[in-house]
Amino acid sequence: MPYLSRDGVRLYYEDHGQGLPLLLTHGFAACTRMWQEQVAAFQHAYRLILWDLRGHGQSDSPEDQALYSHEHAVEDMRALLDHLGVAQAVLAGHSLGGFLSLAFHLRYPERVRALILQGCGPGYRNPEARAAWNARVEERARALETQGLAAVGGGSEVRFCQHRSAAGLARAARGILRQVDAQVIDSLPRIAVPTLILVGEGDTPFLQGCRYMATHIPAATYVVLPQAGHGANVEQPEAFNAAVREFLARL
Repeated sequence: MPYLSRDGVRLYYEDHGQGLPLLLTHGFAACTRMWQEQVAAFQHAYRLILWDLRGHGQSDSPEDQALYSHEHAVEDMRALLDHLGVAQAVLAGHSLGGFLSLAFHLRYPERVRALILQGCGPGYRNPEARAAWNARVEERARALETQGLAAVGGGSEVRFCQHRSAAGLARAARGILRQVDAQVIDSLPRIAVPTLILVGEGDTPFLQGCRYMATHIPAATYVVLPQAGHGANVEQPEAFNAAVREFLARL
């Protein structure tokens, strides 16, 4: 199995197909396996690069909490692209992976050809809303510590995934899922690359955030997928893939 080692942490990744590179980043408590339908649909025309976040799937779960942060995740993405010789890619992310794709664009805009964001939000400008989110994140981290992997929960995209460490997921929650500032949400009007925003019609917690991004990212394309929840690419893969295929063809 292929791994990238960065600062002593091994990160699992997969590299499928050839063509325009797409870097696919999963959401919290999911893993590379959530993208199976997209690999099957697109690997004949595009290069799909999938990876497991720290604390997730087959990647390492370092014991030091300081090794989990937005900055570490963004630099993991940059290091993976460097390792594979990719100068510029389409960044596709689900939930937390979508937020991290936005954070990557904020730091390395020249390396982003386009953005595909599914079921995610841009973070919070309001400190009270951010504190409420972080309180829920802490509850989830504590549940993982006390109940183990039985507390993973999540939507349809999570059921494919096997994790090696509940403690690693808890640390990832506290360090990567946690919101710390408003830099990403403030960056939306400066995004100049083509952007596709997808959300399931039943993904109630993220409908507002997706609509907000669609109105604040210039020339964004916004698609609501019927009969789908948070894991829209898993629940309605044909509709999801059709929207992505149309978007990529315009590039």
